[in-house]
Amino acid sequence: MTVEAEVTIKGTTAAVWSAITDIEHAAESISGIEKIELIEQPKDGLVGLRWRETRIYFGKPATVEKHITEAVDNRFCTTQAESDGFVFLSTMTLSESGSGVTLTSSHDTRPQGLVARLKSIPMPLFRGILKKALLQDLTDIKTLVERRGSAAS
Repeated sequence: MTVEAEVTIKGTTAAVWSAITDIEHAAESISGIEKIELIEQPKDGLVGLRWRETRIYFGKPATVEKHITEAVDNRFCTTQAESDGFVFLSTMTLSESGSGVTLTSSHDTRPQGLVARLKSIPMPLFRGILKKALLQDLTDIKTLVERRGSAAS
């Protein structure tokens, strides 16, 4: 199941890229993230960066280990996480638009094996909840970038 959301941010591509790749401080700017613990930082670039991310789901903390699998500076970044028989791929894509930068978040949930496939049957019922969460993350990033931009002016 794939879910996407997007926002347009008044700012530069570099400013948006900086905000989405500052994983270490994400809990300070993204309201859905409770805690970030860096595990491994690559010597160069983003690919290979690993961290534990804790969010509150249905009133309970849930921690998952994530890592960056692909990244092209100022264009896109893909993260992967695995939990309970599922692989979760999330991609943040930046594209310039007439009024700023469009930031798109795409979340792909892939069941691995029969048990996960059975668990995934009701997932379409949660599509709206996931899209709302993605949109909140994007809105938090938008707020951060635009606040920084107006502070620099």
